[in-house]
Amino acid sequence: MGITVVFVLCVLFMPVFGAGNTIVKPRSCTDVKQFYTGKGFSPSGLPQSEISGEHLRVCPQGYTCCTSEMEEKLSNLSRVDFERLVKEEGRSLQITLNTQYKSFDSYVLELINHSEASLAQTLGPQFEPNTRVLQDLFGDLRRYYRGANINLEETLNEFWLRLLERLFKAANPQYKLSDDYLECVTKQSETLQPFGETPRDSQQKVTRAFVAMRTFIQGLVTGGEVTRRVSQVPLSQECERALMRLSYCPQCQGMSSAKPCRVYCHNVLKGCLANQADLNTEWRNLADAMLKIAERIKSAAMDRVIQSVPIYISEGIAYLQENQPAFRTKVFQACGTPSESGDGSATPEERPLPPVEKPSTTSSPKSEKLVNDVSDKVKSIMDHWVVLPNRLCADRVASGTSADDSCWNGQTKGRYYPEMMGDGLASQINNPEVEIDITKPDMTIRQQIMQLKIMTNRLKNALNGNDVDFQDTSDDVSGSGSGGCGDDLCGQGPRENVPKTDLPKQQVPSEGRVRTTGAANQSLPSIALYLLSLVTLLLLRR
Repeated sequence: MGITVVFVLCVLFMPVFGAGNTIVKPRSCTDVKQFYTGKGFSPSGLPQSEISGEHLRVCPQGYTCCTSEMEEKLSNLSRVDFERLVKEEGRSLQITLNTQYKSFDSYVLELINHSEASLAQTLGPQFEPNTRVLQDLFGDLRRYYRGANINLEETLNEFWLRLLERLFKAANPQYKLSDDYLECVTKQSETLQPFGETPRDSQQKVTRAFVAMRTFIQGLVTGGEVTRRVSQVPLSQECERALMRLSYCPQCQGMSSAKPCRVYCHNVLKGCLANQADLNTEWRNLADAMLKIAERIKSAAMDRVIQSVPIYISEGIAYLQENQPAFRTKVFQACGTPSESGDGSATPEERPLPPVEKPSTTSSPKSEKLVNDVSDKVKSIMDHWVVLPNRLCADRVASGTSADDSCWNGQTKGRYYPEMMGDGLASQINNPEVEIDITKPDMTIRQQIMQLKIMTNRLKNALNGNDVDFQDTSDDVSGSGSGGCGDDLCGQGPRENVPKTDLPKQQVPSEGRVRTTGAANQSLPSIALYLLSLVTLLLLRR
């Protein structure tokens, strides 16, 4: 028996002694301490060397340098880090859209201002009494372009009627012209056409140009607003757990140098951003509609239409001047001859308007460049929501020839076997990294998808030349998720506890609860227990 016991005891304690009879000590946690304090956390309570990881709730439960408190703090940090990255991507997209909006918007307002100044110069001092009518017209054009709920066709019709009243009164000062009589004069305009065909011909061109241009910039505004609100959507608890495993569990497991496997990172982020990816279809529809409007703005030279407004008005006034006697006669026949004023006023001599050079019928180089710049930016962001996981993973995943075998796969260093998930919520039903209830989409994002649909419909209407009733897009869909608060004002509501489903996990060689690779001391508890049982059995048999 003595020989047997000695042999068993030698076998029992062989793992404890290495070459040179040196004891293999547990790994130091110095590196983890340095990393942890570098994140701004206190080192209080941090173990000096590895401890058993049965207390871990997210990371693999092998030997670890992380306590429960450390795991919780790092988990919260992973959420904060990721939400910051998503918001930064959103702000970058907002800046892109806002920059294009400002450039195009300032150019259109410049065109309107230049047209107004050009008209005042063309008409000269004799039309100063009618300045208010012209100012009101261009004021309405500006307000319409900026989104005011104005019927542009009615506005243009009203302008020509008001102008007719003032010009007819100014041309006939020898008569007493009451408001009722002037109203009768304007009623004859449809049949007598005092300004010729100019009002009818110009109305369609001007309306189409302004509808297209204001809808175009409103599309840019809507894209930016949708981006801002979607970027504020909070993460689910399951996403937070997955981000912790992806980002900081390698530190807890003593594998700080291991970067995540590429497909593993994509699956985590595709799961976390599944609802955002569902924006893709309507986002692309919006972009497609904007590109068509941009092409229409160029092909129809709509900048030239705005520049032509003074010409339309000048042509109309010139036509009235040439046909004033005939028009007066027909008005007197229809409305009666008004009584003379008796103050000796004579018919003023009207100065013919100087000829006005008509602008080109093709878009100006500046306009074409602006529209092309906006179109290029819109094309570049068409896939924003589905390529977002790829961009966020680009700088953090492992690369190189041996990356597939030495990357972090969520459990240890090694190959990641599951396939890459598709885009969108429905595609995450078998996501091995983030458990998602695909029957419960995020309502804030669903509301923003509806905003994109509404804006796309407006763009399609504008493409057909139809006027649209513009309102603040935030009012089109009701719901608490559509609040217009800023990033710092929007509080995050309680996170929903997503029901767990039995989803397949990655098929990698199982390590159980304990890491089996690395130093021999990591396997001491199980081996010692096994050998101790063997000694007891032998003694009992003796």
